Amino acid sequence: MIQSMTGFGKAFMQLPNKKITVEIKSLNSKGLDLNVRTPSIYREMELQIRNSIAQRLERGKIDFSLYIEVTGEETSAKINVPIVKGYINQMKEVIPNADETELMKMAVRMPDALKTEREELDKNEWLQIEKVINEALDNISTFRSDEGVSLEKEFELRISNIENLMNEAVSYDSERVETVKTRLRTALEELKATIDENRFEQELIFYLEKYDITEERVRLGNHLNYFLETMKNEEALGRKLGFITQEIGREINTMGSKSNHTEMQKLVVQMKDELEKIKEQVLNVL
Repeated sequence: MIQSMTGFGKAFMQLPNKKITVEIKSLNSKGLDLNVRTPSIYREMELQIRNSIAQRLERGKIDFSLYIEVTGEETSAKINVPIVKGYINQMKEVIPNADETELMKMAVRMPDALKTEREELDKNEWLQIEKVINEALDNISTFRSDEGVSLEKEFELRISNIENLMNEAVSYDSERVETVKTRLRTALEELKATIDENRFEQELIFYLEKYDITEERVRLGNHLNYFLETMKNEEALGRKLGFITQEIGREINTMGSKSNHTEMQKLVVQMKDELEKIKEQVLNVL
C-alpha cells in the first residue's frame, strides 16, 4: 500500500505546570533528512527521538519540534539575593537618602541580579512526553496513508490513460502498413522502374519489421501491469516505482521513434505527458 512522504502530525498534553506540544512536518526527499528542535533540558533525549522518527517514518525531509509552555507558577529564574543586596548597599553609599524601593528597582536590573537554575530531566515527565511524540507520529502516519490513497487513485488513472493511448496507437498499425506500401509503390512508379512484386514484398516486409512495435507494445503492457501490482505491496515503494517508470518511458520512446505515422506520434506524445505526471507524483511516494 502506498504512503506519501508528505504529511503533518501534531499532538499535545497538559501537565500540572506546563503544556507539551509536538509538531512533525514531512516533505519528499531521497533519504532521511531530519531536523530536531527541542528545549535544552530534553537535548539528551535527541538521539532517542531521532531513532523513533527514523523507524516510523523511514524517509523524507522531516522537521520535528517539541514546544514547552509553562502554565503554572514554576520558573527557573531566581533572584540572586546576595548580589542584589550588595548592589543596594553600594548605591546607598553613592546616594545616601535614596528611596529603597527605587534602589531595589535599579538593583534587579544590574548584571547577575537573576540566576537561572538548570532544570534536571524528570524521567516520569519524559515518559509522558514520549506518549505525545508517539501520538504525533501516529497522526503523521495516518496523514501519509490518506495521501497515499489519493496518489494510488492518481496512478491508476494515469496508467489506464497510457494503456488506452497505447491501444489506440496500435489500432493505426494496419493503416500504417498500407501507407508505407503506397508510398513505396508511388516512389517506384515515379522512377518508372520495373517492379518485381516478390522482391517488392520482401523489401516491404524488411522495412515493416524494422518499424514493428509489437515487442514494445507487449513490454509496455507488462510494465504498466507491474507498476499496478507493485503499488499493492506493503514494502517501501518509491524507488521501485521510479525504476518502473524509467522502463515505461524507454518503451514509449522506442514506439515513438518507430511509429513513422502522424497520429501514432501524437498519441506517443500524450503517453509521455501522462508518464511525466506519474514521475512527478512518484517522488512523493515513500
